[in-house]
Amino acid sequence: MDGNGRWAKKKHLPRALGHKKGVEAVRDIVRVAGEMGIEAMTLYAFSSENWSRPADEVSDLMGLLRQYIQSDIDEFDENGIRLKVIGNYKALDGDIVALIDKALERTANNDRMTLAIALNYGAQDEMLRAVQNIATSVKQGDLEPDQININHMSSALDTAGLPPLDLLIRTSGELRLSNFLLWQSAYSELYFTDTLWPDFDKRELQRALKSFGDRDRRFGGR
Repeated sequence: MDGNGRWAKKKHLPRALGHKKGVEAVRDIVRVAGEMGIEAMTLYAFSSENWSRPADEVSDLMGLLRQYIQSDIDEFDENGIRLKVIGNYKALDGDIVALIDKALERTANNDRMTLAIALNYGAQDEMLRAVQNIATSVKQGDLEPDQININHMSSALDTAGLPPLDLLIRTSGELRLSNFLLWQSAYSELYFTDTLWPDFDKRELQRALKSFGDRDRRFGGR
């Protein structure tokens, strides 16, 4: 989800208002995804590299995160949405961690749709942690090196338990993955749009899904 700052700049508004509008877009897209029957959706909310942004902007983003969890948790639960968080969210402020843990517990048994939020997430860090966990298993004698396979790696990633990634959408005209779901996107379809995230709505999602549906997925075959 990219383009909040540029959306605000185009309208001569503070970046904070762009992020607020971006949260509103998240709320609308999650509702639409549930109505469409999408099984799982992962949203890149805050990367492990975003800490390099100005302190006031990071503070605004954390404040919006607090508000979003508190204001939308009832709707998540009522609509059968299971919340999952990927990334090292435990490194966030204690009150945010507590809010997240409570939300995860409350929605754990919901099965209409899974909403995964990537917080303090970076795909390279995720893969490094997965390799370290596998290495620990080898060191403890629970696993032989020649027994390690793709399933071991997939199971050690933050996304374990989620369905395979079918479609990866990048907004705002950027043509890169920016350290997002690198392992999981090996055979996913990529969709890039110039639309800034705050303007990404139901119609834009439908366009992305139509593009996905029109593609011939061969997974390396003929």
